[in-house]
Amino acid sequence: MKVIVAGFSKTGTKTLAAALRELDYEVYDFMDHFWYHEKEWKKILSKGGSIDDFKQMYQDIDVVTDGPSYLFWEEIHKAFPEAKIILMVRDEKAWCQSALRQYRRIRTHPGFIISCFTPIGWKMSRFLQMTIMAMHGVLESYPFTFNSHLNEMVLRKSYRQHTQYCLQNAPKDKLLVYNVETGWEPLCSFLGKDIPDKPFPHENKKGEIMDDPDLTHPFTIRLQREFFIMSCILLGLSAFGLYKIAAVKNGL
Repeated sequence: MKVIVAGFSKTGTKTLAAALRELDYEVYDFMDHFWYHEKEWKKILSKGGSIDDFKQMYQDIDVVTDGPSYLFWEEIHKAFPEAKIILMVRDEKAWCQSALRQYRRIRTHPGFIISCFTPIGWKMSRFLQMTIMAMHGVLESYPFTFNSHLNEMVLRKSYRQHTQYCLQNAPKDKLLVYNVETGWEPLCSFLGKDIPDKPFPHENKKGEIMDDPDLTHPFTIRLQREFFIMSCILLGLSAFGLYKIAAVKNGL
């Protein structure tokens, strides 16, 4: 483990993940935490875990970012004390609006709702539910309700508490307080990397990741396969039902 990204979701986690990959780091973000360590995280979020859990989960990974790992930046740093910590900061009001917009898009996006009717999509929705509960202390019910319990007061409080705790407790010699709008220079200087000869990335603007998922990720491939199988089963059952109805009408 080389870098622990402690910044809250919607402070630029997807942008920073893309930048760190450009700097040749192997990065695990939300989907990777679910795909590779769903069972371990389920145990940690429901029953608790240990430093050894994080050592085993991330010993061969360079960077962890996004939920639920940033909630446990301190425990992960105890497992990997030489790792550097990046805390992204953003205007609180702008962050809150962005977070609410993201959660609203997740809740109402047709692709997400449909995916929940596949086995892997259902498991992912439960994982997301547990993560939001750990982040904000609010139980969100996916995908069967359009009413969210998340509100500006809840979001701002959790964001402020997390940010202040990290500022007060992260070792100062290993901490970068970072705004992704500042681009390559402070990031590369902190990590001892040369600045790439290309523009700094800008990912998941206004929640666009929901419309442009990573089609190469194992989760997405599995989801597409399960959706195809479920569709074939439903079509087969529908055809059989129509056949039976026709047979009854024709007295067969």
